[in-house]
Formats: sequence, C-alpha cells, structure tokens
Amino acid sequence: MTEPQSDLSRLDWNKGDGLLPAIVQHAQTGEVLMLGYMNAAALEATQRTGHVTFFSRSKQRLWTKGESSGHVLALQSIRVDCDADTLLVGALPHGPTCHTGTSSCFGDAVRPPLGFLAELDALVAQRHAERPQGSYTTRLFESGVRRIAQKVGEEGVETALAGVVQGDEELLGEAADMVFHLTVLLRSRGLSLADVAVVLAARHAAK
Repeated sequence: MTEPQSDLSRLDWNKGDGLLPAIVQHAQTGEVLMLGYMNAAALEATQRTGHVTFFSRSKQRLWTKGESSGHVLALQSIRVDCDADTLLVGALPHGPTCHTGTSSCFGDAVRPPLGFLAELDALVAQRHAERPQGSYTTRLFESGVRRIAQKVGEEGVETALAGVVQGDEELLGEAADMVFHLTVLLRSRGLSLADVAVVLAARHAAK
C-alpha cells in the first residue's frame, strides 16, 4: 500500500451480518470501478496479498478480482466511512475491471473528465522509467531538461497566440500540447502534475 489507511479496528461487522460493502476507486483518476462485499477474511487477504479480494455471495467463498482473467486490482489504500460500515478501496487496475471489457462496472461514462490527467501523469512517469524506443516522450527525456523547457516555452507562446487570434479548437489543441510538455518537464525534475495540484490546493486553503 502506498497510502495510509483508516482505522480498520472500528469497523462494524454486525450491521451486515459480517459483510461490508467495499467501493473500489481508481487510485489515480478517482473513477469508481466496482462494488463488492468483504468479510473480515477478505479484508485480511486484501491487505496480505495486495490484491483486492471479496467475499462472493454467489460462490460463498473468497474471490480475488482477476483470479481468472489476470485483471487484478492492486491495493493502494483502504478507508472507512463515518459510520464504520462501508469501505473505500483505492486500487490500480491491471486491465479492465468489468467482465464486459470496460474500465468500470458502471461503464466508461463514469470516468471523471479530469481523470485522464492522472493517467497522462502516470504514463509519462512510465515512459521516463522505461524509455521505450520510438516514443516521442522518450526522445524528449533524452534531449535533456533544457530542450524540454524550451518546448514548454514554445507551446506556451503558441497557446497564447491561439487564445488571441484563433478559434476554440486551435486553442484547445495548443493547450493540450502545452500541458503534455509541461508534464514531461515536471517528470524530468522528479515532479508530477499531482505535486502541482498540491500547491494549488494549499493556495486555495490559505485563502
């Protein structure tokens, strides 16, 4: 697990006859992936293995998500709601969560509109670590931080010009280019969009 968990000792297992609903949320994008039920044994197995495990009410046994398909949910965090009778599980999916092939059991439409920025952030981090051949992002990283910073400056100017003299489609395209290159620049310095969000949130809180 990469995040601290809530105090699981206060869970009220009696309300649901030993079963508690467990909402699984994408740890990066916030997308709601699925709903399952856990008993104490499923919760223990989830913590011990790092793969989200439920109690299957139809099979009457523990069931690890992805045990057949390989599309496991890698545990990142567990939180308890205010009434101590529901779990919020943060996880990173390895493949689609739903058996229908969608990312969420509620359909792809539930993905938060800004959630893709977290996916982009993670993808850029992966490119930085793996440096796959033929990748434009790899070429950027290998060109060095000065060249990446130059690209951010170029894209910033083009975005500003588009905002003044071009249409919405052009402005959005240039803004997308700028955000991408800014993400690469941050990663080249060991930072991320998430770090920027922390600064923005702190400024907002200070006001």
